[in-house]
Amino acid sequence: MIQQINAKYQKSAVVDVRSGDTVKVHQKIREGSKERVQIFQGLVIRTDMKGGHLSRITVRRIASGVGVEKSFLLHSPLVMQVEVTKRSKVRRNYLSYMRQRTGKAARLTGLDFDKRGVNEIHDAAAEAEEAKLKEQVAADAAAKAEEKEAEQAKLDAKADAVAAKHQETA
Repeated sequence: MIQQINAKYQKSAVVDVRSGDTVKVHQKIREGSKERVQIFQGLVIRTDMKGGHLSRITVRRIASGVGVEKSFLLHSPLVMQVEVTKRSKVRRNYLSYMRQRTGKAARLTGLDFDKRGVNEIHDAAAEAEEAKLKEQVAADAAAKAEEKEAEQAKLDAKADAVAAKHQETA
């Protein structure tokens, strides 16, 4: 029974992310009534509960000279996409030692891997939601443009009326 409930909230396919990977996480951010997609790029220093519906990755990056770590639930509806950009050779699951390293000391040895094979995942529900979000943004932009056009038409009509009155008096 519990497994059925967990399976209901699990995404059909998730990118195979490992410790030592450099990833771009596309996360949906809601600010008031607006939604946007924010990209967080960094090094995966930890993977937890791989294969389960609570699978989590911890991503670390340096922002303005300060180390920032964020944890992402891979099956969360707020995580739109995880893209692996670089794969490195590591021998641990939890790379806590990377917190003390900066500059050249923080480099990891890169590995060759099939980027397209790792990153291509077709999740129909997520693609439909992304298309719906794009459609909504386009509709909002069209409504704004239409509103602006109507306002401009009013201003043009007012200007024409003023010009006609000016010619009558002249």
